[in-house]
Order: sequence, then C-alpha cells, then structure tokens
Amino acid sequence: MRASLRHRIALLAAALWWGSLTALGFVVVPLLFMHLGSPSVAGAMAAKLFTAQTWLSTACALLMLLLVLNKKDPLAHAQWVQVAIKFVVAGLLLALLVEFGVAPRIVSARAEGGNLRLWHGLGSAMLLGQWLCAGLTLWRLSRQPADAS
Repeated sequence: MRASLRHRIALLAAALWWGSLTALGFVVVPLLFMHLGSPSVAGAMAAKLFTAQTWLSTACALLMLLLVLNKKDPLAHAQWVQVAIKFVVAGLLLALLVEFGVAPRIVSARAEGGNLRLWHGLGSAMLLGQWLCAGLTLWRLSRQPADAS
C-alpha cells in the first residue's frame, strides 16, 4: 500500500474517532438526559453508547497505529507523525481505562451508594482527555506529507 494511501486512511480513522467522540459527548448524551424520562434510564443508555464508543476508539487507534508504523515509510519517521502516535496511544489508554476501570465503579457506586460524583467526574475528565487526544491526532495527521519535519 502506498504511503499516501496509508496516510489518508489513517486520517479518515482519526476523523471518525474525533467526530464520534464529539457527537456522542457533546450532542447525543446531553440529548438523552434532556429527553428520556429519568436520569437512570438516560445513564443506562449512555453507558451502552460509551461502551460502543470505546470499541470504535480502539479500532480507529489500532488502525492508525498499523498504518503509520511502517518502518519502510519515510513519513513514519517524521516528527509530526511520531507526535500523533503518542496522542493515539494516550487516547487509546484513556478509552480502555474509562471502560474497564471507571465505568464498573460508576455502576457499583450507583448500586451500592458509593461515590458516584467522583467516578462520574473522573470518567468525564478522561473522556475529555480522549477527545483532546483524538483532536490533536487529527490535527497532526491532517498536515500535508510535504510539510513533514
């Protein structure tokens, strides 16, 4: 696969990752809480959507890593690509930490009366961090290969 095609596919994956996080976090979930009957119903639906988002984020991140980590491609060694890779890995780790570390604690805090505010706030902050990583990845990968430096 040519380097420019790999770069374009990675760019599309970054756009999908950032766009889906944006739509879910800033449009869909607020609408759920505005229009569904109760916060518990909206929260349960939001949790399912965030799980789906985690798997989409994981797929996009792994695809980007596979596409840009080609040792034969001189573009892969460009500093701006290396910076983008760091954002991809950080965003992927945040997505997995929210799904497997924070989300179960939110569920147990709801059921057992734990510190829901703490875990929800931490999950929201980590989701914001993931959104920033995805946005910075998209920003970095949207550079033209001729701009590599």
